[in-house]
Amino acid sequence: MHREGPARQKRGPGEAEATGANPTDRGKCGTKRHLLTDGAGVPLATVLTGANRTDMRKLGDLLDAQLVPCSLPTDPADPAAGPQLCLDRGYDYPACREVAVGHGYTPHIPPQRSAERPLPPPGHPDRHPPRRWVVAVCHRRFNRCRRLLIRWEKKAANDRALVQLAALRIVYRKLRHARAVRADVRLCLLG
Repeated sequence: MHREGPARQKRGPGEAEATGANPTDRGKCGTKRHLLTDGAGVPLATVLTGANRTDMRKLGDLLDAQLVPCSLPTDPADPAAGPQLCLDRGYDYPACREVAVGHGYTPHIPPQRSAERPLPPPGHPDRHPPRRWVVAVCHRRFNRCRRLLIRWEKKAANDRALVQLAALRIVYRKLRHARAVRADVRLCLLG
């Protein structure tokens, strides 16, 4: 049909332009931002895909997109000494665990709930602690950039460039804040 956009065409240019039918917005074209952060919420890698792509299929691409490799040594005898990767229930698949281990991470993925395994109540020792808030805070910082909140760019390269500029801005602000806090601590120690 002549009115179909790239997201609606089968094998159309939607995937090349990182757009897809958004399942939460009446099937309109949308983009999903996959994000890898450190424990402080600093973005380490981003991957753009169509809104209808599942997260688990892009985990390998996201871990490959990391520019600065993790500097923690991996010790086969003590897996807790190496880099940790905290994921949500959407990644609870053997393939995701294999990808994480293949990249040198120890995966922490809460199990998906089912009829056989219901979700434990809050405060139960078997319930995984919430760790994904760090990624949610980083997404919120990206959404403060008005140009990224709604995608207006037609080309994926332009949108990717804006996401990378926003990531640089977030990293710069985190480093500036850390430097200012260290200077305040030094002044308190000297005074």
